[in-house]
Amino acid sequence: MINNLSIIRPTKDDIESAYTTFEVSIADAFEKEEIEDSKEDILREIQHKKNLLKSSLNDPDSKVHFLVAKVENKVIGIVSFGPCGKEIKNCTNNEFDSIGELGSLYILPDYQDKGVGSKLINSMLKYLNKLGIEEFCFDSGYSRAQKRWIKKFGKPYIIAKDYWGEDGDNMIWLCKVKDYIT
Repeated sequence: MINNLSIIRPTKDDIESAYTTFEVSIADAFEKEEIEDSKEDILREIQHKKNLLKSSLNDPDSKVHFLVAKVENKVIGIVSFGPCGKEIKNCTNNEFDSIGELGSLYILPDYQDKGVGSKLINSMLKYLNKLGIEEFCFDSGYSRAQKRWIKKFGKPYIIAKDYWGEDGDNMIWLCKVKDYIT
């Protein structure tokens, strides 16, 4: 349990702290997964997430929505919802193009396994429910995360075998928003 945890839509005042969360947690995820990508690949992923966040903050009509988990003024976790990314499009032959993707779920390592991710997801699903969005999808190529998602969301809708190389499956879930709001 984390004291003083708040989940809010980020503002421009949160951008630097959110950027740090991306930098630390994405590098940590690659390291824990023992992904042998180059530093350039990690930096590209971090920059992509930063660009998404910046764009969503600068464009009031952005199709990408973010929520951040904060303790005092520090962003400790992030989640997004927006149009499907290329991996989901590739693995579903564009079947999910009209369904939004829950993504960019990153928690600082010191705050992992303390319920922050679950609170971010639940808050985002409540937000989506208010918007009238009934379904969401998401994917994961991280084996550690896949185990958590199977426990939380059940069997994946699609498993793209060896998508990320030998034994590097990409799993995709399709879920009803109301089924996962607590």
